[in-house]
Amino acid sequence: MRKTNFDLYLEEQLKHPVFAERFERAGEAWDVALQLAALREEAGLSQKELARKIRTTQQQISRLESPGYEGHSLSMLRRVARVLNTHVRVVFEPQAKPETSRVSERPGKDQVKRRRIR
Repeated sequence: MRKTNFDLYLEEQLKHPVFAERFERAGEAWDVALQLAALREEAGLSQKELARKIRTTQQQISRLESPGYEGHSLSMLRRVARVLNTHVRVVFEPQAKPETSRVSERPGKDQVKRRRIR
């Protein structure tokens, strides 16, 4: 498959360590946001309905589902998980060496698929 201009641009930007680190952190936030939104929708709940069930505001649910938000607390994630009949799992992974190719593990039923770029 032919690379787009964006692919080429991103490839070049990822050579810069600061950009690569920020890009990786953004990907982690996207993972949380996408998983929460997908699980909520799968449960057939609106943000407002979920908020009511965990006694918070719709705006807080919106923040939790925002890819740019990094203020997730474990207690809030557990409250959401309980209502969505799931559980929270935090995984610490060793950092990959810059020369090695990183490939995401095959996602489980409650994980969102994300591709990592070298």
